[in-house]
Amino acid sequence: MDTMTRFGLTVVEWAAGGTGAAAAEAAARELAAGTHVKTVVLVEGTSDQAAVEALAVRRGRDLAAEGTVVVPLGGAMSIGRFLSLVGPEGLDLALAGLCDEAEEGYFLRALERAGVGSPRDRPQMEALGFHVCVADLEEELIRSLGTDAVREVAAELGEARSFRIFQKQPAQRERPVDRQLRRFIGTHSGRKSQYAHALVDALEPHQVPRPLDGLLAHI
Repeated sequence: MDTMTRFGLTVVEWAAGGTGAAAAEAAARELAAGTHVKTVVLVEGTSDQAAVEALAVRRGRDLAAEGTVVVPLGGAMSIGRFLSLVGPEGLDLALAGLCDEAEEGYFLRALERAGVGSPRDRPQMEALGFHVCVADLEEELIRSLGTDAVREVAAELGEARSFRIFQKQPAQRERPVDRQLRRFIGTHSGRKSQYAHALVDALEPHQVPRPLDGLLAHI
């Protein structure tokens, strides 16, 4: 396991609290002090992490070598806790992040409380390195690629038949294909991460969603 991955895991354990928190804090502080950890990118879940890391690879970047680690929050409501640990009042590392539109206001308030800045709107938040997905990252990727291309990705992953069966469910029959795909991808966490990586790999350079493009440009 590389240093950046180990650092990210210890931060997640530290943030979780519990009996292992003290040891995780000590390990995180030791890793931050003894390595070249520079930037922490806070994203809502592991699928967002997979997308950010996949796009970085496509662009020829080695985030670990750059001292950048992508850390999944396990849910947007944890942003304040993570900011307190790795932000100005904690390890004082450079920060960036990605959130869904529904959590934008919560991120704005958390950034101010943590002393990261005083953003009042989305452009000000973006200037701090925190970008917002319309709906969520899956919706951004589906819209950027188009439903035909996403269905091709599903076929490449061996899930064309599974998706056709899913479309026949009563709750899905009247929904537009883009919403069907988004729901299908989100049915379990492992599938979300798998598709996040695969959909990023399928993007043409001009198709990269603006929030993802902006985040990579910032870090």
